[in-house]
Amino acid sequence: MISFFYDTDSEINLEIAKEYGIENNAIRFPYSICGETFYADLGQTFDKKWFYSKINEGNVPTTSALNSEEFREYFEPEFEKGNEVFYVSFGTKFSAAFSMMDKTIEELKKKYPKLKFTRYDTKAISMGTGLLVISAAKALSEGKTVPEVIKLLDQLTPFINISLVVDDLSFLKRGGRLSAGKAFLGGILQLKPVIKLTKAGTLEPFQSISGKNKALKTVTQEAIENAKVNSELPFIIMNANCPEDALHIETVIRQSRPDLKIIQVDIGPVIGTHCGPGSIGLCFLGNERPESTKTEDSFHKTHTFILSSQGY
Repeated sequence: MISFFYDTDSEINLEIAKEYGIENNAIRFPYSICGETFYADLGQTFDKKWFYSKINEGNVPTTSALNSEEFREYFEPEFEKGNEVFYVSFGTKFSAAFSMMDKTIEELKKKYPKLKFTRYDTKAISMGTGLLVISAAKALSEGKTVPEVIKLLDQLTPFINISLVVDDLSFLKRGGRLSAGKAFLGGILQLKPVIKLTKAGTLEPFQSISGKNKALKTVTQEAIENAKVNSELPFIIMNANCPEDALHIETVIRQSRPDLKIIQVDIGPVIGTHCGPGSIGLCFLGNERPESTKTEDSFHKTHTFILSSQGY
């Protein structure tokens, strides 16, 4: 039997998880704010208004990795049953968590020498990973083997796109993603960075556009032109406590692309910790991901936006 796992850094919510029968398969990663630690739970207890209000008050949230014992609690019961474990994870480049997981698996192999464990690196995060989790879950439900699912994911992964518009540069500055000088200049000029997922599995700024409306219009038009129709994969619009912007984008996209299945998802603590309120993200199957860029724009300089904070 195959025991399927994914993690909450995919930002799949409970509604989506139930649709694909994977509401009990999530590995819950922690985040902390205001001195409290929470474990993400498919959005069931995530209070976005409270979370983003605390960020606006100057509280800096952090994310962290699971320890060996926590990983063991997820996987060992499956190995005891003789099950094969297949874990579709967020990208390795976003976290040091997987080195701890690898050590845990090596320890468990001593106790269960015949264990079968496979982790698939989606080279993505948030609903970029979520789309691949959906594909894997559906394929497994149809009786496909792990190698067959991996072949499918390999075909899809290079074409999973994320475009993220950050509204307030101060949040990138707080997390060390942007210097104070660049954040100040960008704020004066009302520059909004457009961050994209690369082939290398990183999130990097590709454009700086003056004004949020113009930035949103740009990424929306790009998505309209590039999104591919897939009967299994929806087009995801994510928002960080700015539902009006998200609904407007949905209306615009539906007018041009009525063939797309569009789903609205909240940006949870994973991306929200680093981009702050007012941010909008689009996740979809489209053209091949862009290469990593090292060129300068109006205020970015060879800066790679990688989600990492205090050991995560």
